[in-house]
Amino acid sequence: MAKRIEGTTPKQDGFRMPAEFEEQTQIWMLWPERPDNWRNGAKPAQKAFVNVATAIREFEPITVCASPAQYQNARAQLPKNIRVVEMTSNDSWIRDCGPTFVINDKGDIRACDWTFNAWGGLVDGLYFPWDQDDLVAQKVCEIEGVDSYRTDDFILEGGSISVDGEGTLLTTEMCLLSEGRNSDMTKEEIEAKLKEYLNLEKVIWVKDESTHMRRTDILTTWLAS
Repeated sequence: MAKRIEGTTPKQDGFRMPAEFEEQTQIWMLWPERPDNWRNGAKPAQKAFVNVATAIREFEPITVCASPAQYQNARAQLPKNIRVVEMTSNDSWIRDCGPTFVINDKGDIRACDWTFNAWGGLVDGLYFPWDQDDLVAQKVCEIEGVDSYRTDDFILEGGSISVDGEGTLLTTEMCLLSEGRNSDMTKEEIEAKLKEYLNLEKVIWVKDESTHMRRTDILTTWLAS
């Protein structure tokens, strides 16, 4: 049974966030459906998700979460060797609202369950409400039996950070320093939080769009260097 870990941090307990290129067990996805974010009743998006999930399944297991209203539709479209579970959510961005898994040297797995507010809450968020998205990480941890650390005092999207697995994190000022996330925290306080929960030594801050470089371009260069 999964439990909440209180009184310690991943760094104190010897856990770190691995790099994306390290070995992993499986992939999780959220099935798209909302018509205000996805055109044509999300049908084109669903087709794309099926193609992506099918390609991933050739190499590793994958779980797709679908709402009660979409479960049968997702189950019918996805291959039989892909697990589909019923889960409510507000949209399909599990990289941002799902858990950030951390590991230790013994191979144990835990997770960080960040507070999620749809990229900015009532200040500059994408949609309202986001309450079901904020529960996704806990639900995934419950299904997998993974203990987690909950950060009720810290907002973060999983897609706003990238790590090299050796103590360095890359993020953007546009995300983590925006008014709609953690406006009550200084840049130094945010760094300290990241270091404790992801077991880091260094945080690299990328400027906003004025750099005229996409974050993915910077990331590719950084990881290859």
